[in-house]
Amino acid sequence: MAGLDLKGITGSGPHGRIIKRDIEEAQKGGAKAPVAAAASTAEPRKVQSLEQMGIPAGSYDLVPLDGMRKVIARRMTESFRDIPHFPLTVDIELDALLAARGKINTALESRGIKVSVNDMIIKAVALALKQVPEANASYTPEGIAMHHNADIAVAVAIDGGLITPIVRKAETKSLAEISKEMKDLAQRARDRKLKPEEFQGGTFSVSNLGMFGIKTFTSILNEPQGCIMSVGAGEQRAVVRNGQLAVATVMSVTLTCDHRVVDGSIGAKFISAFKPLIEDPIKMLA
Repeated sequence: MAGLDLKGITGSGPHGRIIKRDIEEAQKGGAKAPVAAAASTAEPRKVQSLEQMGIPAGSYDLVPLDGMRKVIARRMTESFRDIPHFPLTVDIELDALLAARGKINTALESRGIKVSVNDMIIKAVALALKQVPEANASYTPEGIAMHHNADIAVAVAIDGGLITPIVRKAETKSLAEISKEMKDLAQRARDRKLKPEEFQGGTFSVSNLGMFGIKTFTSILNEPQGCIMSVGAGEQRAVVRNGQLAVATVMSVTLTCDHRVVDGSIGAKFISAFKPLIEDPIKMLA
């Protein structure tokens, strides 16, 4: 190895590692020029087959990728690779919201409307964004886009992937309106009958896995939104109030932020505006 410039050797091992054979070949023929090595690092990562990674052929069934799954894979890879993410997590008590939801649904029963916890979260997010407009923003190469309305994209699982129908101007809508709109959007999403403008764009995303018992998780940003909120399950936990141990229904939410747009202080301000709306829901009805 004496006299060899490792920077000038192109590795042929897994993930481009330099192995013994590369060094022996370099000693015979001389190391490749550093310029060539630099050029090789600019090439896209070569995707290996499962067989090349040690999974035997015939030991699995291959389900072809449809167009939706290909788009999801591409967009999520680009987002995770290119956008500087950071998460902020907070615990929020739900008992007052659950009690208010029960009263609201009793009042709306004659109209056939049933408001969900997620509907109330959408409304609270929209109102919090109006209080902290810096969190309702998108990064562009020309500058930061400050959105006029809270257009909330809500993750809905469908066969073959995930889609995010949008409740436009959610800050202007009642809980009953949000409930009716979300039911319609979710059903048409599952039936693949949404128009492009009903699921493209949006200014903020909400992803709720609480109904599956997931306690806490972190989502990948959905461009062009500067934030996405991940909502976990509400469960009874021990809490301390005025120095006394008590039991409350608590959910954990994680706000993932695009650090190019929303820094830690803005994210914290948004959470500080969102949490009281959930813990004292009369504030979102005032």
